[in-house]
Amino acid sequence: MDKPLIEVKGLKKYFKTPYGMLHAVDNIDFDIYKGKTLGLVGESGCGKSTTGRTILRLLEPTAGKIFFEGEDLASFSNSKMEEKRRDLQIIFQDPFSSLNPRKTVSQTIMEPMIIHKLYKTKAQMMEKVLEIMEIVGLAERLVNTYPHELDGGRRQRIGVARALSLSPKFIVCDEPVSALDVSIQAQILNLMKELQEELGLTYLFITHDLSVVNHFSDEIAVMYLGKIVERASSEELFNNPLHPYTIALLSAIPIPDIHYKPNRIILKGEITSPIEPKNVCRFVNRCGYATEKCHLEEPELIEVSKDHHVACIKEVIEMNANKSILKN
Repeated sequence: MDKPLIEVKGLKKYFKTPYGMLHAVDNIDFDIYKGKTLGLVGESGCGKSTTGRTILRLLEPTAGKIFFEGEDLASFSNSKMEEKRRDLQIIFQDPFSSLNPRKTVSQTIMEPMIIHKLYKTKAQMMEKVLEIMEIVGLAERLVNTYPHELDGGRRQRIGVARALSLSPKFIVCDEPVSALDVSIQAQILNLMKELQEELGLTYLFITHDLSVVNHFSDEIAVMYLGKIVERASSEELFNNPLHPYTIALLSAIPIPDIHYKPNRIILKGEITSPIEPKNVCRFVNRCGYATEKCHLEEPELIEVSKDHHVACIKEVIEMNANKSILKN
């Protein structure tokens, strides 16, 4: 079997605060294979974006290893990492604030090419810019326009084009459609899927929208307060969720059926502080299945069936495996 393009081992990212160390990302592991998409989902503040930025070393990891094509990015010097950035790109969440308002469409797409000295002449770069614009669905007439003159969909297409300008192998998609209208979301997602098939791209797709990630990802990892609590294929996760947090998230997905009676699970209780957290289950205060054991030890992410990993106590996993809460 082929080796993963991206391997994350024991990744940690802590931030110093006046009250102690904030564990934004705390000892997580996952793999992403070439041409595949891993969807990373969870509520706001759980560490999704920090994970993506740490993998690219836009933020320096506190601990852990990040393997790209077998090489540990965490051990690279700044100069060596700069060379490797051609293969590693990111699409930011907000298509307006992530673009320089003083640069035109062509200048924005061309900038990475200039930094990495890919072409000798401006004519060669412009030819590549026009080629990328056509790929992402931006009309040639927009080449000299500025971000404020365009709508959200076109702005995000610029972000996609900029990420493609260096012909990368891996792209972190940090909630790339959350700021867009629903109709525009579908266009951007379809574009990214087509580009993946045509160019063999590999994605880490970060989102809080489970209905989106289900159709876009091959595998899904559910994150809660810096920890991955469940990881499985998209089909397996939706058909057989085992962690109480995953089940609650799935119950909140709106169903377009006026006769459907939602069986929503409302999470109550105080959210555990991510600052110097105790070695117990971080979901324990909001979990309806919590036992005394959950207050005493932190569950490890274990494989409960083929390629289905869950961080929960055995009794709760077995109970959820024997009932279909979402299908009732």
